[in-house]
Amino acid sequence: MSQHHRPTNLIFNIVLTAILLATTMAKATTTLVVGSTGATGKHVVAQLLQQDQNVRAIARSKSRLLALLDEIVPDASTKYASKLQVTEAAILDLSDDELSKIVAGCDAVVQCLGHTITFRGIYRDPHRLVADSAKHLSAAIESANADITGNKKIKFVVMGSDGVSNPDGTDDVRSRSERIILSLLRKLVPPHADNEATAAYMSHDLAKDNVKKLEWVVVRPTDLVDGQVSDYVVYDKPQGGLFGAGVTTRANCAKFMVDLVLADGGGSSLWTEHAFKMPVVHDAACATEKKDETK
Repeated sequence: MSQHHRPTNLIFNIVLTAILLATTMAKATTTLVVGSTGATGKHVVAQLLQQDQNVRAIARSKSRLLALLDEIVPDASTKYASKLQVTEAAILDLSDDELSKIVAGCDAVVQCLGHTITFRGIYRDPHRLVADSAKHLSAAIESANADITGNKKIKFVVMGSDGVSNPDGTDDVRSRSERIILSLLRKLVPPHADNEATAAYMSHDLAKDNVKKLEWVVVRPTDLVDGQVSDYVVYDKPQGGLFGAGVTTRANCAKFMVDLVLADGGGSSLWTEHAFKMPVVHDAACATEKKDETK
């Protein structure tokens, strides 16, 4: 009896294995990460690779990116070599056609650009690195997918700051003293004005009715610090004052962005909840401490 059923069981097991393998392969996404050698971008790349996802990265130096990945995950540059493609370039030096070719076939694009916090990094050109890159990438996404039919949208995740208000007016009004500080920052510190210009572009130019092939989320971390991945909490607007409202480890900011990239696009998923919005992310431990202080 058992021998009679053995071929049937073997066929069943082969079919089941094939289905499971196909399902696993189907879950693999391809994400372009811009700003991949940055303090947060390197974590985005590492975490995607650790989840067996395909990553394309634009970086000025491939060797530097690989060295940074090895610091996060030992031997990552070797272990994930087949999953990582690196284009050595500055994002704004790429032509429209060049960038469209890099974007083609991607399920998501993550922008983790910022200005180096040095005198030269803050005041040198390009003063609109973040905003101009967001424009360049969104145009490339639309162009690369113009001839693709169906309802699939490419996810565009942009790293912002909770020091920048949501242009849709849903954030709480800042105190008078904080508004004065932000006004001074806008005039004296180009990176802040750049982040504001980026938020305005995403909110207005890339409004839901203005785009066909993409959906976006602007992730606004609070004060960024180095640290390990842990639990995080997400708010729809900044919490507390401009300073000392909480902290977000760069690894946790990356984790939230990776979770957005890998979330199912339908139903009540993380992506659907935050699409076309500007959520604020905090470390959960810090949020708990703040709550305890108010008791």
